[in-house]
Amino acid sequence: MTQLSTGAVRRSEPPRATQEGLRRFVEGFAEDHPPLSLAAADLTLNNPGEVRRRYGAVFGYLTRVEFEVERNVLELRALMPDATETDRFFYQEVWSPQELQHGVLLDAVQQGLGLTPEPVDVSKVSAKIRLVGVLSHLPGMLGVIRLLYYLTGAATERSAVVAYSRLVDGLRAMGERAVAETIIAPIKRQEPGHFAFYRLSAQALMAEEGLQAWQLQLARILRRRSFRLVGANNRKQQADFGDVARTLGLDRDLLEVARQVSLVERELLWAQQRGMDIPGYILAALREAIELSVVREAGVQSATVSRVPDK
Repeated sequence: MTQLSTGAVRRSEPPRATQEGLRRFVEGFAEDHPPLSLAAADLTLNNPGEVRRRYGAVFGYLTRVEFEVERNVLELRALMPDATETDRFFYQEVWSPQELQHGVLLDAVQQGLGLTPEPVDVSKVSAKIRLVGVLSHLPGMLGVIRLLYYLTGAATERSAVVAYSRLVDGLRAMGERAVAETIIAPIKRQEPGHFAFYRLSAQALMAEEGLQAWQLQLARILRRRSFRLVGANNRKQQADFGDVARTLGLDRDLLEVARQVSLVERELLWAQQRGMDIPGYILAALREAIELSVVREAGVQSATVSRVPDK
């Protein structure tokens, strides 16, 4: 599902986990995958009411997350003021334009479904991120921050591939092939290239620059304490993520989803921990989101029943 051999990257293959190879990969990926065009999309919906009922929450969540890339760029500038040229080129010139256009396409579907867009936070950079950016100037800290950036990006993009794969399959099964083939499938094809960038970047950092034992240990501690599911920055959004997970059936094979999401950090942070197949903090975050979704749904149903007047 996430292999580059599916056609996600053509001229940029085979990528190498070196800074030189990484730069060539990013340039090739940008050339092969310009931002998607709304004009090329077919927004035809055969049964918009049923699509809204089944996947309205999914479209709302994914659209918000894609649009919040604008804020993510501001956060990265604050987080890594001394980012590498390749990192800066990727997130400003390649990743951001592609992801924002994903948001445009998904929002067009939302409009066709008659959905009210979710509020999007595109301007606020937290004091915590600004503080980490200041700390990045301390000896050895930039390497730790870069590694955490790559791990976060890899987990995010792996999650996106899983979600878009489930969504496109569901839309096809409904007979909604216009949206599936001209919007969701093209978005899905771009996400593995993003994942590849983060994975290769992390591998190149470890191989070419190396991190000392204390840096790796600090990265483990910070990753465990700071991990969040993509787009889930508060309890409401955690429950919203849980709604998406349940709609797409992720709750039925949660262990495999967690393995997908944790692939790169298992390779680089936890390989020496025998028997640690899945980092506990990732599985716990997924389970909590699903539990919050279930509890919220039960509360809504209970409130609805209580408002029904006695006959």
